[in-house]
Amino acid sequence: MAEAVDQVVERVAVPGGAVMRILTVRQPWAWALVHGGKDVENRSRNLAGSYRGPVAIHAGKQEDKNAFSLSDSRAALDAAATRFGAGGLFSPWWGNHGRIIGVADLVSVHRSPECLEFRDGTYGYCSPWAEPDSMHLVFENPQSLWEPIAFKGAQGLRRLDEETTALVLEQIGGVS
Repeated sequence: MAEAVDQVVERVAVPGGAVMRILTVRQPWAWALVHGGKDVENRSRNLAGSYRGPVAIHAGKQEDKNAFSLSDSRAALDAAATRFGAGGLFSPWWGNHGRIIGVADLVSVHRSPECLEFRDGTYGYCSPWAEPDSMHLVFENPQSLWEPIAFKGAQGLRRLDEETTALVLEQIGGVS
């Protein structure tokens, strides 16, 4: 079994020898990245450097208490929850705090002005989830874990240890 896991980990290794990175994101944003169609994570600085590749999405233990105070955020989260088959009093992210809930491919990082475009008579960013005055971490190909993995969060985009990487890959069958 260990040999098979080593082969899987080697198969998804990215340039430079790193295997997989992990990013802690407060709920409900972690859920939205994995399940709700959120394709941009907004940060004050570039956490990724030149890294592009698979990132485990860790749902932090704390929620963003302001997530529902902005009408745009509320509308986007409600729409995502409805697509997921949830809504009303049920919040699909309630049970997943302090756990890795999925993986997505980090494909681009840029400053907000770099993607501001005039479309359909108004200015807009690269995604409805993108915010002004921030770095946009752009994700594609989200995959959820069928059994979230308990993990201790931390700040920044960090390397995921090989043992936890193997547990993640076991659930999703590898990452492109």
